[in-house]
Order: sequence, then structure tokens, then C-alpha cells
Amino acid sequence: MGKRPLTSPAPSGQPPIRQRAVFLDRDGVINQTRIIAGKPYPPTTLADFILLPGVVEACQRLKQAGFHLIVATNQPDVGRGTLRQEVVEMIHHHMCRLLPIDRVEVSYAGGDEEPASEFRKPRPGMLLRASHELGIDLPRSYMVGDRWRDVDCGHAAGCTTILVDYQYAEPLRLPPHYKVQNLIEAADIIVGLERKSPG
Repeated sequence: MGKRPLTSPAPSGQPPIRQRAVFLDRDGVINQTRIIAGKPYPPTTLADFILLPGVVEACQRLKQAGFHLIVATNQPDVGRGTLRQEVVEMIHHHMCRLLPIDRVEVSYAGGDEEPASEFRKPRPGMLLRASHELGIDLPRSYMVGDRWRDVDCGHAAGCTTILVDYQYAEPLRLPPHYKVQNLIEAADIIVGLERKSPG
């Protein structure tokens, strides 16, 4: 599910201007999850999709700071046959009405495929595809997630990684650059870093 191209035009003979983006995991960053045995699970109906407090304000602040917002989410229940793809698409359509999201990248792979999907986090395929198609400068971009797969995906793509740390019952593989309690804190860090950046 994508929207308009994001690459800005440049004067003749010069490369296009590369855009900055904040890649957002969905469940646990944007919306509430169900915690079962110390692990998060996504909503299975549109009625269960509930934005976390402060998410609207955080997204608006990031947009005002000049970032494109791209959701990058694994939805393996579709690949496993326990959730219909139409439900996920309905949720994403609703999410994009509520938030200033520029693009949604989704992996429906169940996780048992051989070879493993290059688009299922922790592999960086979703971020690389968005970067290629939309002109995203990955080293100047951020990946915000709540699980080890998000952190590893961001590292693999060359982004600055921010973990929304719920202290799930699962270990991290790689350390994130920053840890926060919610998307508001992540937005504070991102905007603050950009203010310090030489340009």
C-alpha cells in the first residue's frame, strides 16, 4: 500500500534530493497489542485496533520536522492462515485516515518459508524497497520498533534504531541506538538529533 513518490526534483545535471524517513513498526508502536506470556500479539479485528496515547501528536511532530512516515510491519498470521489479509488491509486503511502515513510496507510471510523472505523483519527488504522506490536516505533515517526484529532490521538497513522498550520476555540480538517508553519520546529524540545535525 503506497502513496505518492517522495523524491524531490533537482536542478538539471544533479542527483535527486534524498528524503529522510522515520520507519515505524505498527503493533506496540502505533497501536495497542495483547500481551500473552510476555509477548505482544496484534489486533485481529478493526475494532481491536486502538492507537496508543500520543501517537497522533508524535506523528504530526515528525511530519512537521520534514520526515516521511513509513510503516514497516510483519503480519505473519496472514501467511500462517490464521488472519485474513483483507482484515489487515482494512486496519491499514483506517490507520492512514487517522495518521499522516506516507506509505505502508507489509510482510505477510509466515516465517517458515524456505528460503526466508527478504522482506520479513529482521531482514531489511521492506526498508530497502521503500528507499529505492521513494528516494529515502537510509543513513539519515530512523527505525522505531518494539522488538528485536525491528532493531536488527534498522541496523541492517543502516538506520538509527530506537526501541520502544516494554521489556518483553525475549532477548535483543543487537543493541538499539536509543531506548524509549513510547513514540512521543522517540519523536523527541529524533527532532532533537536533527536540530543538532549540521544539515
